[in-house]
Amino acid sequence: MTQVRRATPADAGVLARLLWDFNTEFDSETDPAAVLAVRFERLLDLATAYAVLAEDDADAVGFALVTLRPAIWFDGPVATLDELYVVPRLRSAGIGTQVLDLARALAREAGAPEMHINVDEVDADTRRFYERHGFVTVEDGTDWRMLCYVGSTLAG
Repeated sequence: MTQVRRATPADAGVLARLLWDFNTEFDSETDPAAVLAVRFERLLDLATAYAVLAEDDADAVGFALVTLRPAIWFDGPVATLDELYVVPRLRSAGIGTQVLDLARALAREAGAPEMHINVDEVDADTRRFYERHGFVTVEDGTDWRMLCYVGSTLAG
């Protein structure tokens, strides 16, 4: 039976391994798990970040990472779902839903009325997952799209 809980800084190594697995599964560039573990430990000590960990018996099988930031357009923070991953062999078993449900509940407890998620347009399965859970994006037929731009903080 899968249990889902809020992660603690003591879970940093497990979360790092899961994130490393996620990135390597999709051939994304990634830092070593040891580096990610240090970052997770630092993040999970902050009031503005939390992680959710799914465990099946003693095995970690999924996680989510959420960050919170202040917002001007409402009183609470905006929650950003930075990562959500379930190990391949257990996908479509409801674990992603359990992880997302707890991530959303913790965001509500923190006062966030809204959660943002960036999803690659070509990732149809992931988009369907979030749409099934009530997340929306710009509908087809509009004359504009919302895109996420990423850039360095260095002048250039």
